[in-house]
Amino acid sequence: MTVSGNVLHKKKRYHRNAYEFLFEALRFTQETLNRGMVLEGVDEDSAHISGKELLDGIRQLALDKYGLLAQSVFRYWGVENTEDFGRIVFDLVERGEMRKTERDQLSDFVELYDFHKTFNEDYEIDISEAFKVR
Repeated sequence: MTVSGNVLHKKKRYHRNAYEFLFEALRFTQETLNRGMVLEGVDEDSAHISGKELLDGIRQLALDKYGLLAQSVFRYWGVENTEDFGRIVFDLVERGEMRKTERDQLSDFVELYDFHKTFNEDYEIDISEAFKVR
């Protein structure tokens, strides 16, 4: 727990699956954007994934894996919004399991999209193949 001013802030805990999903989404995003892991001789900036890019990858992967259940799965993990994924990223950075650049900030993850709108209202089921005559 940290004390900020007169308000006591408790560090939020997330289900371990949220951390595993975040790493999976990072790999997915790197592959989608054709950016590999940082290797010797490779410029770290060219492989860097921004907060916005990672959240786009999280959105795409969640829709692919969980469809209409994505928001419910995230809620079960304790993830209520995009900022929660940012908190997971910075928790992993703090633990030495991820790296960040000097430009990366938690604010990069704040309110990039609304979970309800993204995972429910905007969700479309592709039925184009369902009614094709064979």
